[in-house]
Amino acid sequence: MATVHAYILIQTEVGKSADVANAIRQLPGITLAEDVTGPYDVIVRSEATDMNELGRQVVAKIQAVPGITRTLTCPVVHF
Repeated sequence: MATVHAYILIQTEVGKSADVANAIRQLPGITLAEDVTGPYDVIVRSEATDMNELGRQVVAKIQAVPGITRTLTCPVVHF
């Protein structure tokens, strides 16, 4: 079975980006979580077995981290 990869762009409350990135790094399926500058505060790379698992990972795990105000999930595609 192919693995689904995605980048998740996260906006946080002011001053919370480091805390959010550190918390997300601890979650299963996360391969990278970095503080960045620009319109988003944290960029995450995740992997899941399928799109349903990816959705559950974002909604149930990532969006539950305190300090997050908005997420944008960008699945990786291979043409």
